[in-house]
Amino acid sequence: MRGLTLKQLEAVTAIARHGSLTSAADALGVTPPAISARLKELEALAGLPLFDRGANGLRINDAGSRVLELADRVRSAIDLTAGVLGELRGVTLGTLVIGITSTAKYFAPRLIAAFARRYPDIDITLTVGNRIEIIDALRRMEVDIAIMGRPPAGLELVSEAFGDHPMIIVSPPDHPLVGRAGVTRAEVARQPFLLREEGSGTRTVFEEFFDGPVNRQTHFGIEISSNETIKQGVMAGLGLALISAHTVSFELETGRLAALDVEGLPILRKWFVARHADKAVLPAMKAFWDHVFAEGVRHLPIAHDKGS
Repeated sequence: MRGLTLKQLEAVTAIARHGSLTSAADALGVTPPAISARLKELEALAGLPLFDRGANGLRINDAGSRVLELADRVRSAIDLTAGVLGELRGVTLGTLVIGITSTAKYFAPRLIAAFARRYPDIDITLTVGNRIEIIDALRRMEVDIAIMGRPPAGLELVSEAFGDHPMIIVSPPDHPLVGRAGVTRAEVARQPFLLREEGSGTRTVFEEFFDGPVNRQTHFGIEISSNETIKQGVMAGLGLALISAHTVSFELETGRLAALDVEGLPILRKWFVARHADKAVLPAMKAFWDHVFAEGVRHLPIAHDKGS
């Protein structure tokens, strides 16, 4: 298609992401008329509208979605070319978009910082979200690599485990069950719990752990979408929480929380690094992937013994 330009494809991507000409223009650092002109040029070349116009802004249609997919491929091809040329010069250059789940934020920034010091010429963008958001970003190939718990089934991913991820039950330090050995699952199920939201990895572990008759006795209590708020709630005495040991390492060490000695705990899961199978592996991606396996375990928090 003669007359097609990268700026037109950038405009479609920005409008789809932000939902309006003004927001897209701000994101690209141009004026709204310039964005509008690029969109009109591309729609004229295509002979089709790429967005549905409504009172709530612009909504991408099927034709626009197809163009958006092709724009992602074009951007990947350009990045691949730049990365290969940089590699040929003996320098690791490029950009890297890393997605991490909210539970991984307690160690992943240190891991990424070590990588950034080693490769200062790589521009890094960090995206933090819950499990569903990071999976969606992987599906859309909006992140190059993700650090997360167990990857989902049914999505074309390349993933590898790089470290243990223990899950424990925590309580306030003055809770009656603190210091008791071998607390049964049935006993702890009668306690009120603070829970992560539906679809989160931590919620999935909770539901698997309390599967069966015990599950019916559990006081589900309050649902909270933030590990930090859950920790504060447990410290305040609102309930117990089944949570990643890596998120409460500091609180256990300082005595603000206690880990209960419950049968079947800790549950040992794994931390994974993952990418979409169709994502072109650029030099920067390969360098970070290798870095995770070389340094990842060293940056994981120390998991304290239960009952401490």
